[in-house]
Amino acid sequence: MRQRRDFLKLAIAGALGGAGAVVADSLWSAEAATPAVPPGPPMPFGPDTVLALSRDLAKKPFEAPTTTLPDPFNNLTYEQYVSIRTKPTAAIWAGDNIGFALEPLHRGFIFSTQMDIYLVDNGLAQRLAYDRADFDFGKLQVPADLPDIGFSGFRVLQTTQRGGQSEIVIFQGASFFRAKARGQNFGVSARGLSIRTAEPQGEEFPIFRAVWIEKPTLAADALVIHALLDSGSLTGAYRFTLRPGEATIIDTELTLTSRVAVEHYGLNAMSATYLFGPLDHKRTDDLRPAVYEVNGLQMLTGKGEWLWRPVSNRNTLQISAFLDENPKGFGLLQRSRSFDAFQDDDQHWEARPSLWVEPIGDWRDGEIRLVEIPSDTENNDNIIAYWRPKEAIGANAEVAFAYRQFWCWTPPARPDLATVVGSRSGKVGKRQRFLVDFSSESFAKPESMAPIKPNLSAAPGKILWMRTVPTAERKNFRVAFDLEPSSDGFSEFRLVLEADGKPVSETWLYRWTV
Repeated sequence: MRQRRDFLKLAIAGALGGAGAVVADSLWSAEAATPAVPPGPPMPFGPDTVLALSRDLAKKPFEAPTTTLPDPFNNLTYEQYVSIRTKPTAAIWAGDNIGFALEPLHRGFIFSTQMDIYLVDNGLAQRLAYDRADFDFGKLQVPADLPDIGFSGFRVLQTTQRGGQSEIVIFQGASFFRAKARGQNFGVSARGLSIRTAEPQGEEFPIFRAVWIEKPTLAADALVIHALLDSGSLTGAYRFTLRPGEATIIDTELTLTSRVAVEHYGLNAMSATYLFGPLDHKRTDDLRPAVYEVNGLQMLTGKGEWLWRPVSNRNTLQISAFLDENPKGFGLLQRSRSFDAFQDDDQHWEARPSLWVEPIGDWRDGEIRLVEIPSDTENNDNIIAYWRPKEAIGANAEVAFAYRQFWCWTPPARPDLATVVGSRSGKVGKRQRFLVDFSSESFAKPESMAPIKPNLSAAPGKILWMRTVPTAERKNFRVAFDLEPSSDGFSEFRLVLEADGKPVSETWLYRWTV
């Protein structure tokens, strides 16, 4: 059974050529997608169908989707919602021996917005009709004549020839989706697009109006999902190519068409939970030593510098911007893979995925933005990271991007340098003491650490004391230092290990706040 927090996390807001547009308009429209309208006959579907739909939709005013549901689904509690199960016999393609199956997800609870699901087979697409007989409602009293109320999303199952199934991806809630690697639990979430995240005037949450899922072949071992994104500011045509394995890889191609000028938007926005850990001790009465599904933001800059920025649960909203040009990769990572770090028999934070993204093509100038939101519950995704392009989208304009996601235990790209394996902080009198541990196989030889010197800076504030503790047995190089805070109530740190003036570690960045 999926945990309560997994649902609450998603409620952060809570080739057709010239004829493509004509065919697309007859395939999907707000009217044709209304649940009361029965699915029509299969319609032609090609690579440009969703793009044509997106462009056409952008010419029309945005209409908020209806969230109205009939009884008893209009006011479900969490417990009632999770009691609704898709029957095993209702899984789409489960018996077709193609490596994948789909389970449509019911509407209700915080998932009241409809997502239209189309199945594509041999170039023809047909909307999937809702059938109450496909669901087990538990103790809910459901009318026998329940109409087609549509779906809130879907989950992707990986299947085996012996009939085994494992859940690998969920699309549900606005434009949110989640994936995991083999042997993991769900954790960090991604979304199709973010708009005005953490701005005072409020965030805009685009939604996936509809998806078109191509029936795969066993030989391809990949699932292609097309999605139509819509919001007040713009529309979007998305193509996701999903490949499961030791890491689950999702390639994303997208084209955005604006209704109005959009200055602040985020690509590959990802969010995760961080409640407390060794860098902050807000929950000293918690039985667990730490609660988080990611503990840092890793970045590989366009110039090839590896950066590690630990994340934290702040007392006030904190926004950090890391300027770059054509970044090579970034992601929210879980580097704590030991059960002992969390001691949580239910949530197993150590088994949450890291999400690493690599841009494809020219992303030009922009910034990797990190948002840290105060939180007093593990049900919130309070850590957000995304790429914000410097150049705004003008009104009635179009832009395209592509990137590859790795939902993984460890990203495929990793520093050929010492990496940060631990960051700790605590009071020592009026000072704030920090411990940063770097690890490398090369540290197994004591002589390899002899020439290493830490290059440390802090502003504002003063570094009053620093000590290094190299430990060959643990392949560890520890840097301990004390900060004398300034009256500003914060300090920005930068720490890198160097030998002969060259970096031998990734760069540790951190913002300390009172």
